[in-house]
Amino acid sequence: MSLPENKTARLWKRFKLLTKDIINASDYFSLQVYPEGYFLNFNAAIEFEKWALTEVSAFDHLPDALTRFTIPKGLYAVFHYKGSAADANDFFKYIFTEWLPNSNYQLDHRPHFEILGEKYKNNDPASEEMVYIPIKIKA
Repeated sequence: MSLPENKTARLWKRFKLLTKDIINASDYFSLQVYPEGYFLNFNAAIEFEKWALTEVSAFDHLPDALTRFTIPKGLYAVFHYKGSAADANDFFKYIFTEWLPNSNYQLDHRPHFEILGEKYKNNDPASEEMVYIPIKIKA
């Protein structure tokens, strides 16, 4: 997937059909795996992996069509976002052009993800989610 060829809605529609019967699921996660250097020379057309996930207490009884994914351990900067997905550009611009360069951290090459909890309402301006950016101490 790339930003101009965003297939997020299709991904989540299929995912929710596959996960409707999982009994040990909790929060949904939207996860991105970006290629090394993605943010250094940003180009919206560069492809990345996009995952729709749900946290489960055990991997037993998952539909065969689903792939297991374990988020790698490490340090994450955590941000609370309130607003619609359409309005998120300024939020992420602040993180990557102001907060991160002025912090003691740099990006780490691990997945980025958002936890879509009870207050998540998709494109509603009152929607809330937690954003996790992988970081490490600046070298």
